[in-house]
Amino acid sequence: MTAAPLRIGNASGFYGDRFDAVREMLTDGPLDVLTGDYLAELTMLILGRSRLKDPSRGYATTFLKQLEEGLGLAHERGVKIVANAGGLNPAGLADAVRELARKVGVPVRVAHVEGDSLPVPDGFLTANAYLGGHGIAACLRAGADVVVTGRVTDAALVTGPAAAHFGWGPDDHDALAGAVVAGHVLECGTQATGGNYAFFRGHDIRRPGFPLAEIHADGSSVITKHDGTGGFVDVGTVTAQLLYETGGARYAGPDVTARLDTVRLTQDGPDRVRISGVRGEAPPPALKAGLTRLGGWRNEVVFVLTGLDVEAKAQLVQDQCADAFARAGRRPDEVRWELARTDRADAGTEETASALLRLVVRDQDPETVGRAVSGAAIELALGSYPGFHVTAPPGKGAPYGVFEARYVPAPEVEHIAVGPAGQRESVPAPARTRELDAVEPPPLPEPLPTGNTRSAPLGRIAGARSGDKGGDANIGVWVRTDDAWRWLAHELTVERLRELLPETAGLTVVRHVLPNLCALNFVVHGLLGEGVAAQARFDPQAKAVGEWLRSRHLPVPVALLDTTDAPEAQA
Repeated sequence: MTAAPLRIGNASGFYGDRFDAVREMLTDGPLDVLTGDYLAELTMLILGRSRLKDPSRGYATTFLKQLEEGLGLAHERGVKIVANAGGLNPAGLADAVRELARKVGVPVRVAHVEGDSLPVPDGFLTANAYLGGHGIAACLRAGADVVVTGRVTDAALVTGPAAAHFGWGPDDHDALAGAVVAGHVLECGTQATGGNYAFFRGHDIRRPGFPLAEIHADGSSVITKHDGTGGFVDVGTVTAQLLYETGGARYAGPDVTARLDTVRLTQDGPDRVRISGVRGEAPPPALKAGLTRLGGWRNEVVFVLTGLDVEAKAQLVQDQCADAFARAGRRPDEVRWELARTDRADAGTEETASALLRLVVRDQDPETVGRAVSGAAIELALGSYPGFHVTAPPGKGAPYGVFEARYVPAPEVEHIAVGPAGQRESVPAPARTRELDAVEPPPLPEPLPTGNTRSAPLGRIAGARSGDKGGDANIGVWVRTDDAWRWLAHELTVERLRELLPETAGLTVVRHVLPNLCALNFVVHGLLGEGVAAQARFDPQAKAVGEWLRSRHLPVPVALLDTTDAPEAQA
């Protein structure tokens, strides 16, 4: 008899996600395990600053509030809860969960995973290694009902429960890799059920349900959602999330390296997508570690330029601010201007007649980005361009953070499962490892025969999803038909991408080809400067770079455009 699949749901894709998701996931349908991902690169910096104010904190307090109701619901239904909400203080959160359980009268056994915290170098605020799922598995095998962790990989929230349930060991690479892929699809919550999806038109995504995965003993899975919840799951939504914040065909983690070029997706019914064929390899010998620090101080002012002579008005403001900085003897180390031409000619409203001129400054001295900048902007109010105003009064500036990735040998990092009774179990580093290297580029499909073309947005043919990894951005692009793949694989080269996205000029761009997904994944190194916490650009996490790319025009075969013009292609 085939073992029943393990149903693992997700109720949080980031710290601040939909509060009611825990209750909804526990009450809208059956589950075995409920997970929550609360830790992004920026979150560790936020928690680090929180811990400076109160050393007993450093964890995601929202998780505790969600458990006030969720603990009882999970206990009634026999659902295990696994979350990385412990942040910088998983032991402290575990104690807080125990106290909450006593308060609400729910008899739950609480465990936690620790050891990710590394010695913090001078000048840094936090330093944490990304642990795998075997510590979570050890906690669950010890009888835990709730497991909280610090910095583990997002996918570990799925691989840990699956390894505990099916008895997988460290060398079950294919099964672990399958769970990693399922975990990567679940980790961002409703991004797998129609949220942030390129082809959203024709679907009701006003309140998407959160996703779940039915994991099988061989590591294969079905991605779905509770019946009756909003949103939808199809091959496209799963493809989009698979490409999100990834790089090449080898997707490395502390437990296993999953081969994304082996993933096969098939529609398995309404709102059901089967993931199969995933191959795994031994993990690399080093663990990724994330370090955060305060990078300095920043401030910003957005000037509104209305009507005629927008370019001249922008130049006047820039010249006046440069003069004010010179007179004050306090020019910030970094001064960046960006003019967004949101204005229209002969506009019917004042807002649509206006452009935005954004000034961003950075410096190590808070006064230099504070009073010097706000003073320069405010003093222009009656002596600058006609129609002068700003979107908000200039502030005094705020600190910004920097995220850095480093790598440490896995055996040098403790990985400790602390069971419900306080027993400590050391999780050994993998005995088998493999250095991470690039795969040989796969053969491209036969090109589409030459035919008539018409200038059109890339997004008429292709979907895209983009994201950040430190200072780098990735742009995953995929298509939905074989003919479109034959065209995309040859048309969207690195050179063509550079033409379409001029901001990539001078940066290293690497293209990865994933034929099974009819997808290309571009990694743009350095596009985001020092990362999201530094807010170096208008879209600091590269969330919309993919949509910018889809809006760009290029010659598209008329035959493909005719296909997308069909009514069924618009759904």
